[in-house]
Amino acid sequence: MSHPRPQTAFRSPRSQQGFSLLEIIIVLVLIGGILVLVGSRVMGGADSGKVKLAQSQLQTLSGKIETYQLDTGSYPAQLSDLVTQPGNVAGWLGPYAKESELLDPWKNPIEYRIPGESQRFDLISLGADGKAGGDSVDADLRNE
Repeated sequence: MSHPRPQTAFRSPRSQQGFSLLEIIIVLVLIGGILVLVGSRVMGGADSGKVKLAQSQLQTLSGKIETYQLDTGSYPAQLSDLVTQPGNVAGWLGPYAKESELLDPWKNPIEYRIPGESQRFDLISLGADGKAGGDSVDADLRNE
């Protein structure tokens, strides 16, 4: 008794072809679009993170200026006085800050104004563009 051989489906050469060039291009365009969307979201998050870092940095630097004032009895004439002792100041126990802490996250110098507009001193980061004014990540940030 012989068993009949199982029949395998015969496929024509046309049904065995791979993807067409058009299908590959469509897939690549879709993947590219997804990458652009994700990339813009990630980069936007980086800018938002730098704004928050700048705000935190201004508050920290403000505290260091207050410590300088407690030690010396006066506010620093300029931010670099937090890094190196000025010649005419007694009671200096610094350094109170590192040189790199005097730059905002965009590597622009933090502005120090004494007296400030509504407080004893102002610390200002000019935002991502490094220019006064602006919106969003280019907006000026001040210590509170």
